[in-house]
Amino acid sequence: MRMIGIDFGDARTGIAVSDLLGITAQGLDTLNEKNPERVAEYLCNLAKELNATEFVVGFPKNMNGTVGERGEKTQKFAKLLEERSGLSVKLWDERLTSTAAHNVLAEANVSGKNRKNAVDKIAAVMILQGYMESKK
Repeated sequence: MRMIGIDFGDARTGIAVSDLLGITAQGLDTLNEKNPERVAEYLCNLAKELNATEFVVGFPKNMNGTVGERGEKTQKFAKLLEERSGLSVKLWDERLTSTAAHNVLAEANVSGKNRKNAVDKIAAVMILQGYMESKK
C-alpha cells in the first residue's frame, strides 16, 4: 500500500513516497513544471511505476481555515489527478509545512539554490508523514 505525497505549486511540485508498510515518507523528487496537466501525467506514470494506491496532496488553507486562491488551484489539480489516475486523492492540510521545511534546511545550513530545490520535496514528506500518522 504505497502512497505518494505531493506539495503542488505554481512552478515546482515536491514529491514524496511512503514505504510499503505506510509508516515512513521519503523525499523522491522536485518536479520543475508549471503545467498542471503535465504534472498530473508525470504523477500518474510514477504511481503506475511504484504501484501506488493513493495520492495525498497538500491543501494550503489560510491560517483562519478559509480556502484562498492557492487552495482553489490545488482542489482543481487534485480533481484532475483523480480523474486521470483513477486513484484516491486525499487533500491534507499543509499549513506551515513550507515554513517548517525552510527551518529544517536552515538548521542544516542548506542555502540558496539548494534550499529552493529541496524545500518542496521536504514539504511533501511532511504532508505525507502527517497524513500517515493521522491514520494510526
